[in-house]
Amino acid sequence: MLNRLPPKERQIVDILYQQGAMTAADVTEALPSQVSGSAVRTMLKRLEDKGFVTRADSDRGFLYSPTVREETARKSALSEVVRVFFNGSPTSAASALLGMSDRIDTNELDALEKMIAEARKAKGN
Repeated sequence: MLNRLPPKERQIVDILYQQGAMTAADVTEALPSQVSGSAVRTMLKRLEDKGFVTRADSDRGFLYSPTVREETARKSALSEVVRVFFNGSPTSAASALLGMSDRIDTNELDALEKMIAEARKAKGN
């Protein structure tokens, strides 16, 4: 899904997820590298044509927003990472994340345990 976008277009969608609806000028300012306003408007139009953003009229001009829910985009991106780097194994990916346990606080570990329990319950085990 989003992983198939060219890097600059992906960067624009990521900015829209982080900051919410924005004008083309706002997006231009938010980009870390210098890109012309006309180039940003062209990329936003392309993203709209591809179905990744939508635009709405406002008193400041068009406001652009992502069309795909952020959670859906995250799952899609994570599925791709699991497929490419972990041979499609969510268990291997989770194991790699838990290998970073020095960066995970107790509350996050508790939340993970709860999610695992819920997943077991959903599976009927």
